[in-house]
Amino acid sequence: MPTGSVVSAGKTEPANPAPRTSWLSVIAVMMGIFSIVTTEILPIGLLTSIGSSFTVSDGMAGLMMTMPGILAAVSAPLVTVATARIDRRRMLCTFILLLAMANFLAAAASNYWLVLVSRLLVGIVIGGFWSIGAGLASRLVPAESVGRATAIIFSSVPLGSVLGVPLGTFVGDVAGWRMAFVVMGVLTVAVFAALLLVLPPLPCEKATRLAVLGGTLRSVNTRFALVATFLLVIAHFGAYTYITPFLEQITQVSSSLITVFLLVYGAAGIVGNFIGGATATPYPRATFAAAATMIATATLLLPVLGQWPAGAVALLVLWGAAYGAVPVCSQTWFTKAAPHTPEASTVIFTASFQATLSIGALAGGLIVDRSSPSTVMTLGGTTAALMTLVVWLHHTKRITWPGAD
Repeated sequence: MPTGSVVSAGKTEPANPAPRTSWLSVIAVMMGIFSIVTTEILPIGLLTSIGSSFTVSDGMAGLMMTMPGILAAVSAPLVTVATARIDRRRMLCTFILLLAMANFLAAAASNYWLVLVSRLLVGIVIGGFWSIGAGLASRLVPAESVGRATAIIFSSVPLGSVLGVPLGTFVGDVAGWRMAFVVMGVLTVAVFAALLLVLPPLPCEKATRLAVLGGTLRSVNTRFALVATFLLVIAHFGAYTYITPFLEQITQVSSSLITVFLLVYGAAGIVGNFIGGATATPYPRATFAAAATMIATATLLLPVLGQWPAGAVALLVLWGAAYGAVPVCSQTWFTKAAPHTPEASTVIFTASFQATLSIGALAGGLIVDRSSPSTVMTLGGTTAALMTLVVWLHHTKRITWPGAD
């Protein structure tokens, strides 16, 4: 970023904020996404306890994962376009306050439908906050620090898995699932205060319009990124949403051990995130294919080796490391496919990722209610293997795109 001042939307603002303030802003945005990711996937560890509270099946309880994804996919483009001229700081604070309300509503819900309403609010927050916050690094830190700031912001995804879900499961076991949502609500209020205190004014620089999104979607490279993301994310969430029923019914471990297993999975995800972040830019296709192959291997072997705790842990480590690289790989592919419209590519990434997440959770729920968690794992692994095949076909046909390895 150049030094001096930048005129944006009729206002003058410093191009480079004070170093300490800028990095505090990055951390605040990271914590915002962390709270969103944790809230979104929190029901995975609490699925059976919430379902039993309202006497609903595991598949019906899986709607807690499906509903936010659907709303996020719709709200990502609509909210971004509708609020394009509003200060981004104001929008981020609004979204994070809405997330706090959603968590408190879930904690106080007297019936399952109120829980689903709270999850709809979560979906709106995901679509809006992610589409704005994921690409803010270049506006918060100097140009030479953008890469590091982006890595910090995206580290919130595996951190949500390694800390959020296991700790949420632990709180649910000790004090009940409602208390897990109360804790998340309190954390989100704290993040709201941090955003108010450290985030600088962020007036609109360039409005994202529907025409820009449409033009980005017409790119063959963007379409291929959509296909690859669809196959791998639907495979992952179709299976991982129901990992708790699998560990309970097939591995037959206690709730406390499930918390440990999820913690191990999340720790592997952090390692995978940084490895994927280092290799996705120079080798995007190879990194994505490697992640898909590892997820396919883990989920296909779980019904066999996952009958024993040691086998389940080993495969969860492989799975976690693989999925840790998936979001950064997908985001990299979308960015390289549309390098001149970064906000539009982020919106499409968010919408497609969340839509696929919801479809995977819904499909997995229908399957698990009609068969077993083992069947869900097998189908998820088959879909991930199909994604590897698609990437290989893309390579052999020599369909080039910017930055392909």
